Amino acid sequence: MTNESNSTPLSKENESEENATQEKIVKGTKKENPLLNIGFNLIIPTMIMMKFSSDEYLGQVYGLVTALAFPLLYGLYDLLGAGKVNFFSLLGLLSIVLTGGIGLLKVDRNWMIVKETAFPLLMGLFVVGSEWFQKPIVRRILNQMIDLDKVRDVYAEGNQEDHFEKRLKRSSYLLGSTFFISAVLNFLLAFFVLKGQPGSEEFVNSLGKMTGLSFPVIAFPMMIMVGLILYYLFNGIKKETNVELESFFRQ
Repeated sequence: MTNESNSTPLSKENESEENATQEKIVKGTKKENPLLNIGFNLIIPTMIMMKFSSDEYLGQVYGLVTALAFPLLYGLYDLLGAGKVNFFSLLGLLSIVLTGGIGLLKVDRNWMIVKETAFPLLMGLFVVGSEWFQKPIVRRILNQMIDLDKVRDVYAEGNQEDHFEKRLKRSSYLLGSTFFISAVLNFLLAFFVLKGQPGSEEFVNSLGKMTGLSFPVIAFPMMIMVGLILYYLFNGIKKETNVELESFFRQ
């Protein structure tokens, strides 16, 4: 296992090649429509499960299948559009499939609570664990936004490269902690909101309610925490280098 702070000339060359490839990916990547994202992943599934899953309309089975079809199709579309497979996208799709499987197979509701808790926990472990390998996930994400080689060179000019590496590592741990907090919130939401057993109308309705509550209870706080982490990182870079951040952003 190799830590990035102990990089060799060869690893630097490989990283530069990766950065050049990353610039091409960023330029060619389509921008995601946030309205479509919220509509397909939150609003439509919530409305179907809460309003149209009764026997009067779609019923429990078809209501659940129809509701989950929207985020599943959107996830596949987004995955294919990105042109590459990543861990988080696969986990998201697997989560949708498992939700449908638990509902259709009428497995005990406790497994749904386990599933809701396990996925953000796995994401957090992946983010923190990747810090011990050559390509930590935070660096790969940031490299799509700013030119890390440029930032590192500026730090090196002031003999502060260690400061930059420490700031990146702290950001990784902070991001991982947001997923651990999300796991706790997911557990509490699933434990208190999910009612009935999978296969029942009560369960599908409560699943729709849980999906609707996931944005204000989990997603919105997560967005705030990630914003604070980015502020900590970017503001620290600006203060320590005395260089405007705009010069580091990828065009």
